Amino acid sequence: MSLALTMPRAFTPADDAAREMLARAMRSLLFILGLAIVAAGVLIAPLPGPGGLPVIVIGLMVTLRNSFWAKRQFIRFQRAHPKVVFPIRRLLRRDPEIIPMVWQQLLRMERVVLGRKQRFARRMRRHLRKPRQPAPL
Repeated sequence: MSLALTMPRAFTPADDAAREMLARAMRSLLFILGLAIVAAGVLIAPLPGPGGLPVIVIGLMVTLRNSFWAKRQFIRFQRAHPKVVFPIRRLLRRDPEIIPMVWQQLLRMERVVLGRKQRFARRMRRHLRKPRQPAPL
């Protein structure tokens, strides 16, 4: 019986190169997958309901996390069109605030589409608010 301990194998530069190639291949595959998800979201967008937006946001998340080029293009587009990109940036956060973002977009769409007298969201908000309790004397 031998009491000799086996030493773990030392990593060689070839191992590091293989790991780096595998990481690049994985990032490329995830980038392509993200683009496919964005394309699927664009195709789903005309259907009734908000089905396209969440799919596009998920595809953007995958794409932007795996491509420096896509990050640069997204930042360039954000600087050119901040009002368009702001809701998407809110959804891309780690803990997105979905309900306030949806409410804000509803108010914006209402302002663009409806006249001042037909707007219903602000009036609806007044009815949904809880009545304030009077201060104790």
